Amino acid sequence: MQIQALIAKIGTMMGYSIWLPKADRGRVLRAWKAEPGELLDQLPLGYDSTTMKTVEQIDVIWLRKRSIVRAFEVEHTTSVYSGLLRMADLVALQPDINIKLHIVAPAEKQEKVLQEIRRPVFSLLEGRALSEMCSYLSYDNIKDIADLKHLGHLSDKVIEDYEERAEQA
Repeated sequence: MQIQALIAKIGTMMGYSIWLPKADRGRVLRAWKAEPGELLDQLPLGYDSTTMKTVEQIDVIWLRKRSIVRAFEVEHTTSVYSGLLRMADLVALQPDINIKLHIVAPAEKQEKVLQEIRRPVFSLLEGRALSEMCSYLSYDNIKDIADLKHLGHLSDKVIEDYEERAEQA
């Protein structure tokens, strides 16, 4: 929950609205105090109900107006699969979607995350492979990003300086 809260805080500092799953909100909001208007009560997206059920369960989403910019799945105690399957479901349901996807996990899970992103089943998605859309960020990377000076003046592209991609591994 601490990492979810930190990702939400980074997003708001960069000017994004935040989505958190309803089930996580109480715990995350103990670590992150959202200002009015920062945390969305409803997703302003026009997807079908199946897609919306998937999107609503993603751990942290950064939105600009009515568009998802980045989606984060935090894998701490759960297996790496749950987050990857949710991301793959999203891409399978919306093959033309063009957002940045991230699996955030402790450093000791790095190789496992990258290995799983490269699984053949994830390369068979319509449009493009999950490995082209989804990257790994360690907890330490998230903390480093949160500590950046002038974070509010930076673009979300700064994340690309910290992410690790499966095709690079």
